[in-house]
Amino acid sequence: MQLAEIFPSHPTRLWHLAKQMGVNYAVGPLPREENGWKPWEYMNLLHMKRRFEEFGLNLTVIESAPPTNNIKLGLPGRDEEIEVMQQFISNMGAVGISVLCYNFMAQFNWFRTSTTTRTRGGALVSSYEHELMRNAPLTEAGIVTEERLWDNLKYYLERIVPVAEKAKVKLALHPDDPPISPIRGVSRILRSAEALQRAIDLVPSEYSGITLCQGTLATAGEHIPGVIRKFAAQNKLFFVHFRDVRGTAEKFEETFHDDGKTNMLEAMKTYYEVGYNGPARPDHVPTMEGEDNAHPGYEVLGRLFGVGYIKGLMEAAAADSQAKRT
Repeated sequence: MQLAEIFPSHPTRLWHLAKQMGVNYAVGPLPREENGWKPWEYMNLLHMKRRFEEFGLNLTVIESAPPTNNIKLGLPGRDEEIEVMQQFISNMGAVGISVLCYNFMAQFNWFRTSTTTRTRGGALVSSYEHELMRNAPLTEAGIVTEERLWDNLKYYLERIVPVAEKAKVKLALHPDDPPISPIRGVSRILRSAEALQRAIDLVPSEYSGITLCQGTLATAGEHIPGVIRKFAAQNKLFFVHFRDVRGTAEKFEETFHDDGKTNMLEAMKTYYEVGYNGPARPDHVPTMEGEDNAHPGYEVLGRLFGVGYIKGLMEAAAADSQAKRT
């Protein structure tokens, strides 16, 4: 497994801390618009990749994208957004960035009703209570049906999968977070392992697979080792978000990596059992004492805990795997 972290596009304290912790793989955003180049253009992507390489980090994943909401809603302008995505994927391949983590959540991305829920020792985590959203007003998109989203996802994949195949870029589809539907009138279609399977079967390709976000799928009630085996057996496991939660899709909260409902050692042993050798990163970490929670889920101290915990699990799983072979 390639232990990674998600970083801003230019060096920060986190870049230094990650290297000090022994992290060698990077997940990046879209780069900034510089020198008149759009974020998805070749030179911007090349410069970002070289910055990471010269710092000792291998940029293997981009977990961001140009605007895609018209694509998701099937609105005028979607073909123009698709054209930009095609350019982006082609340029990723050209500079050697091999995985794109993308989602199909319309109107809003991951969504919480609180980012200040207190957990162990007073640390802050995000949480979701669906009851608080039942009477929430519709978004400007109005009612967005599941059928509409499925149709639009197929339209999208038919146009980007061939580009990804040519560029040799793996499309890693992230499940909807929270995995519950609808929210403010907007349906969420990728709420389970079964739904992810349906999605990647729309346009079958060795370059169309999933991001296994453990927290989201655990929230949905999935058995994480079973999901790992299911998608690894198809060579569709492209990227991992290693995190955990407590609760159900109706009401849940994020946790420290060692304080949720998933047997994380069993999960890690399963990745080693199936031979997963792709990137994985901690995700949605608690905000700890002394941090201002300006970036809920992505402050620094919780990442230090998460990386250390994951490294310990990796060592234990590797030893277990070796013992079983001898």
